[in-house]
Amino acid sequence: MNEKIEIICKTTNTTVHVDAGTSINQLIEILKIENPKSILGAYVNNKVQSLNYKLFLPRTLEFIDINNVNGRRIYGLSLMFLLYKSLKDLYPDAELVIRHSMLNGFYAELDNLPVEISEEVVKSIKAKMDENVEKDLSFTKKIIPAEKAIELYKEMNMPEKAEHIKTINRLYTNVDYLDGYANHFYYDLVPSTSYLKVFDLQSFENGVLLVMPSKEDPSQISNGGGRQTKIFSVFQEYQEWINILGTPYVSKLNKVVENKEEISLIQISEALHEKRYSNIADKIFRKRDKIKIVLLAGPSSSGKTTSCRRLATQLSVLGLSPIQISLDDYFLDREFTPRDENGEYDFETINALDIELFDNQMSELMSGKRVGIPRFNFITGKKEYNGNYIQLKENSILIVEGIHALNPKLSSNIAMENKYHIFVSALTQIALDRHNLVSSSDNRLIRRLVRDYNYRGYSAINTLSRWQSVRAGEEKHIFPFQEKADSVFNSTLLYEFGVLKPYAEPLLSAVPQNVVEYAEAKRLLSFLSNFKPIKYEFIPPTSIIREFLGGSSFEY
Repeated sequence: MNEKIEIICKTTNTTVHVDAGTSINQLIEILKIENPKSILGAYVNNKVQSLNYKLFLPRTLEFIDINNVNGRRIYGLSLMFLLYKSLKDLYPDAELVIRHSMLNGFYAELDNLPVEISEEVVKSIKAKMDENVEKDLSFTKKIIPAEKAIELYKEMNMPEKAEHIKTINRLYTNVDYLDGYANHFYYDLVPSTSYLKVFDLQSFENGVLLVMPSKEDPSQISNGGGRQTKIFSVFQEYQEWINILGTPYVSKLNKVVENKEEISLIQISEALHEKRYSNIADKIFRKRDKIKIVLLAGPSSSGKTTSCRRLATQLSVLGLSPIQISLDDYFLDREFTPRDENGEYDFETINALDIELFDNQMSELMSGKRVGIPRFNFITGKKEYNGNYIQLKENSILIVEGIHALNPKLSSNIAMENKYHIFVSALTQIALDRHNLVSSSDNRLIRRLVRDYNYRGYSAINTLSRWQSVRAGEEKHIFPFQEKADSVFNSTLLYEFGVLKPYAEPLLSAVPQNVVEYAEAKRLLSFLSNFKPIKYEFIPPTSIIREFLGGSSFEY
């Protein structure tokens, strides 16, 4: 007789006793879960596990679906493997390269196609994906010696996967399989292709767009974000640059560190940033007779404040006199701050700002008046006026920085010809390999973890617990306006994960298993293990990374 173990299911609020060795998929059957294929994984003792995971000891468990951030991650990676297999079914010599994420999915290029890419070709690949979904093919995972995996990927013409395994010095590694095709994805996958009913494959620029289910209605494909042409062009520009540097993948970056060439990489990365700030300043200067206010926006931890400072320096070089204003100083007094559906203060909405005061003061400044600018006291939760008066001179230009700066509701009284819009974000381009992206939101989250600890005294638990609310606010209040920007600045730096790693790892390691944030901490620790550390001493004091690490020559 098999030993029985106790499983506490938080999703159904039930406790069951099952045979030791029961898989999570079998548990779903035992619990008679309605629509079982909506379940994509589970938190087991606050750690994400695949549905094939077997339970041998008493555990607490909570199911994950597509509405969960980890559920979307599982679904998206499984879709990528499905696309890879379907492409190979039709064109065995073709190669799939996942370039970057979009708001509604992933942009990929199809290299070495024997035919010219067209709508008909894309439709045929989509049809093959649908066919493979109907076949209900199983995703399986095996742990094999690293040396065998290296040889396998070399044989499959995936040299960057082989190189990556070499640079992280592991004895064994995971290999994923789908109907005879081997690959590796740095997260769990669904059990079989029949879980992947909702997706689309569309022609986009020089490749394809793999479209995910909608967050609002997972039974439908997403249409969020439109064509995102400006963001796409920035990704493409940065991709060309890292290819020139020879560091498109983490294995190449690790080689740079091994060869002690990171100082040169840091210098070139910083020089690129300086050149981009200079180019944007030149564009503004050419329209100096019209432009009176620069509105600079971006999501959390994108480097808005440093960007504001460095742009101001470049404008000063051109003979302008920049005046910097933070939207944070225009928060409503705390008693008037709106609350979210949970009754918590909602600082992510534009309605948390005193829009009327900001609009009036900007209009007065535009008309030449002398205006007293407030300073928000985050301890008392109130605006204070401490004699900070400003007045625009003939060569003055305002730079307003804040997450809502691109929202037209904020500056409706100012003529469009007098405004210049800049969107700043860390649009990460380096990848683990051709099928595993480095998430831009992970880039910003790791920055924020370090900054929150250094400057706000927050633990990793505090930061992680807030992050999904922050992300939801960004998608609702910030990203819809990014395509309205006159310039988009990519604040990511190729070397930054290596520098942030030694600071972030101890913070994440301190997250205990008995909190829900443990799953995300473990995932980020696993991600950071792919990078070799880089010494922070090599970073100049004007770098965006100094905004998070400390040691900046700018005042914040």
